[in-house]
Amino acid sequence: RHRQINEPITVGEHVLSVTASVGCSQYPDYGSTAESLLAQADIAMYRAKEIGRDCCQRYTADMESNSKERLFLRDQLRIALEQRQLSLHYQPQLNSVTNEVFGMEALVRWKHPERGFISPSIFIEIAEETGMISQIGDWVLREACLQNRRWQDQGFLPMTVSVNVSARQFRDDGYALSVASALSDTGLSPQYLELELTESMIVQDVNGAVATMKDLAALGVQMAIDDFGTGFSSLSALKRFPVSRLKIDQSFVRGLPFDESDVAIASAVISMAQKLGLKVIAEGVETQAQAEFLQTAGCNDIQGYLISRAVSSEEVDEFLSQRQPRHLKAV
Repeated sequence: RHRQINEPITVGEHVLSVTASVGCSQYPDYGSTAESLLAQADIAMYRAKEIGRDCCQRYTADMESNSKERLFLRDQLRIALEQRQLSLHYQPQLNSVTNEVFGMEALVRWKHPERGFISPSIFIEIAEETGMISQIGDWVLREACLQNRRWQDQGFLPMTVSVNVSARQFRDDGYALSVASALSDTGLSPQYLELELTESMIVQDVNGAVATMKDLAALGVQMAIDDFGTGFSSLSALKRFPVSRLKIDQSFVRGLPFDESDVAIASAVISMAQKLGLKVIAEGVETQAQAEFLQTAGCNDIQGYLISRAVSSEEVDEFLSQRQPRHLKAV
């Protein structure tokens, strides 16, 4: 039956694949009524989704506490949106040859009033499950554009701000209009906004992705494929995407320059990007040896702890002030 579920379905011109996340509970070990068994099976189903989807999980007692924790965080995240507990931190992007900071990646942070900072890997997943990711994504986009405009108004050299796009946002028919509205409302020129899309997200529906990306390109914004090499790459599809940059995932940078597999993968991505006329940036660069290898291989653009961790907008002001003079007039 599992194989039958996984069989592709043709709908018009599209071929769709269906997966199933299944949860189950056992009578009488964990319950004696249909209601309690179904509730426990539901908890187990969410556990199946958490560990990667398309699998079956049996209910165990420890899942109960995890489920209560997630329900608590869901409620708290809704409150966080209402009370503006979310903020943006920015990680600088630098050219290792010129030492020029040419961009900032915007990263959302949640500081809970009692628990302090909650990991994005936890609350972003919850936001995606509940649909709150669209509201968060729209706020991140507008706040990042507004902050970038502020930096220009303060006299810093114009640079790009990179914003991660969720799959739910990207599938929205009106996403390009939302981006256009954010740019118009904040006064940021489109060439100073870069949208980061994951390859696994855009290859789910290549034709639809290309159409949306063309709408975005028409606005003048830049696009990058994030975490390149970790998804299900389709090189034939890649050449159709109007992207300007590939991001080498940090999992392939971590072992540089000593791990032979990482060396091979990073070198291949850099070479391919060059041949396709794309820029390439490596994330997760933490050592000088990594930066030197990447530079030798042809990748001058880097981001990571070697330059700076993700910091608040106020800390970015200080960071930029130490690296570049301010102009009397914004560009």
